[in-house]
Amino acid sequence: MILSFYKFQGTGNDFVIIDNRHSIFSKDDTKLMAFLCNRKFGIGADGLILLENDPEFDFKMVYYNADGRESTMCGNGGRCIVAFAKYLNIIEEKVGFNAVDGYHTAIISGENVSLQMKDVADISVKPNSVFLDTGSPHHVQIINNLKDFEVKTEGAKLRYGIYGKKGSNINFVEQKSNSSFYVRTYERGVEDETLSCGTGVTAVAIAMHKTNKIQAKKVAIETLGGTLQVEFEVKDNLYTNIFLTGPAKLVFKGEINV
Repeated sequence: MILSFYKFQGTGNDFVIIDNRHSIFSKDDTKLMAFLCNRKFGIGADGLILLENDPEFDFKMVYYNADGRESTMCGNGGRCIVAFAKYLNIIEEKVGFNAVDGYHTAIISGENVSLQMKDVADISVKPNSVFLDTGSPHHVQIINNLKDFEVKTEGAKLRYGIYGKKGSNINFVEQKSNSSFYVRTYERGVEDETLSCGTGVTAVAIAMHKTNKIQAKKVAIETLGGTLQVEFEVKDNLYTNIFLTGPAKLVFKGEINV
């Protein structure tokens, strides 16, 4: 079968996206999904996303990790599928869509997509780290000299050693100013460092505010793939109106024999 696909990236976090509104793609074929994401034998991506019909909203987002397993919410993937929906003329500048963690809204402004993330209330502050769920589970830990840090090695140790088989994404953070941070992320499912992680930078911004590293409610997060902005409101320890903003771009479209 010849499969049409689109490749999008958001600050270097890249995805194979397929228009599955006519159910052309089998969601049971884990090996095929892993093949498509493979950088040596397939197209190459951090994850695969299906755009599907939804009875209530503009569309539905179904996300799979690079290992072919359906996963939790992906922030950069969410921004990319919004850009894809605009490319297909399904939406204009504003959108509401369904994802694994519920309803999301987003606004498009040029190449930037501002995605509303789920509210966050349950934040576990530990002596040397913070754990929270921003649509996906995230461990946040401050590190000195992050540029030279062995993210893949140390991330894997924490991902399996602390969080077991289910795992967690692992974010290492270095503060740059009163409202900006440098972040590197080890992602479960990819089992490697990625150039950026949307739910990860969202978790970092909230964790840094929760632990009084910052007072600002608008935070710039620098990743290996570029800069993202996170803004939020907080009242009675509930973080709401969380928006993740940054570029989401079409890289190329193509066909592959599967």
